[in-house]
Amino acid sequence: MPRFLLTLAYDGTDFSGWQLQARDRTVQGVIETALTEIMGSPVRLHGAGRTDAGVHALGQTAHFDCQDIRASIPWQCALNARLPEDVRVLACRRVADDFHARYQAQAKTYEYTLWHTREFCLPQRRRFAWNCGPLDFTAMEAAARLLTGEHDFASFQNTGTPVRSTIRTVTAISRHPGPTPHESVWRFTANGFLKQMVRNLVGCLAACGRGRLAPDEAGRILLAADRALAPATAPPQGLTLISVAYPDQTLDLTEGLL
Repeated sequence: MPRFLLTLAYDGTDFSGWQLQARDRTVQGVIETALTEIMGSPVRLHGAGRTDAGVHALGQTAHFDCQDIRASIPWQCALNARLPEDVRVLACRRVADDFHARYQAQAKTYEYTLWHTREFCLPQRRRFAWNCGPLDFTAMEAAARLLTGEHDFASFQNTGTPVRSTIRTVTAISRHPGPTPHESVWRFTANGFLKQMVRNLVGCLAACGRGRLAPDEAGRILLAADRALAPATAPPQGLTLISVAYPDQTLDLTEGLL
């Protein structure tokens, strides 16, 4: 059966996360419903990863299979015509039959937006930023350097998803200007992330930026591999999955964007 890879954007505010749930509205659920309407039979969508309730995406990826007779459907247009306004298909491309959106992902990039003045957060930004008050960026960047590289990130993993190893390689943590002068965007790239790992790293960086934690304490928390020692998890609304990277040779087998 032909296999297709979707690139997706969504506002996660009104979703109970990515993963299909029996009673709650999820991103996977609404897309599978649209696919099933088009194909006339149940379709399973396989995402590159799960995002929590309230977390957004500008570059989530997921694959599905379809019948040969429907391979020529303009999937991007067909799906967007059926999806709710808080989800959109940015691109669709045919991939090799053995391609897997999750298992062949090489790296993921997330961004977390912080509102960092004493002023109130603009209503238009409250769904997309954490209003955490003034921050010392120098302290945060010093802590970020200690959290970059290959480490055991058990101190920054929340319970709920068993994994074989808690070792991950964070290739970059960087600060960028936000959409308003009151915001900063923190970008995280790694070969993989543990459950709520980015939000936990942000919680640690914010604690350093608020003066509640010395930057070198971030390194000691990391080495301890004990979640109980790390600061609280940052809220979900500031987090956005920006992109998922695949090996070039994997996508060389595609037939291009549809």
